[in-house]
Amino acid sequence: MARFFNENQLPLAARAFADAEKLVSGYFRVSENKFKQNRYDVKTLAYLDEHEIKDGAFAHLCKYTYQKPEGLAQRNEYGFDFYRVCLQDNNILDAVQRANPFIKLSPLMLYIAAHELIHVLRFASGEIDFHAAEEEKEKEETIVHNLTKNTLQAARHKDMDLVLECFSNNFKILDI
Repeated sequence: MARFFNENQLPLAARAFADAEKLVSGYFRVSENKFKQNRYDVKTLAYLDEHEIKDGAFAHLCKYTYQKPEGLAQRNEYGFDFYRVCLQDNNILDAVQRANPFIKLSPLMLYIAAHELIHVLRFASGEIDFHAAEEEKEKEETIVHNLTKNTLQAARHKDMDLVLECFSNNFKILDI
């Protein structure tokens, strides 16, 4: 049976993404307004479509391309890309439970949020192709993991250090 974030954990996840936006914006020197131009949303397991659920991952990033009908397009705007961060509540909660009392939900969510937002920035800027070959995606995970560690230096504390240490050896738990 799938486990979902409860009423106390949902605001914590939302807060992690708000904090991660600030950290990622600061690290990459992108104004928060400019950052918000990257179209994305965050959904938890209870609201995901079947294809957005990924076993073994804490989060799964999906890309959707919306096309405007040709007659409705204005100012050369024919559509846009939209990213959805699909949180896998059950996997996140299982990891926290298994690592209890070492890994806490709040720093783990901040790591996940920063990691996924860095992916969004890199894909939206064209720095990496979302549909790249598997070998390229593996390289991208290494790059994003290192960027996430650097981004989170501003939020370092004992609990975050434990999360970063856990991911130093195995960061393939996030999936694009």
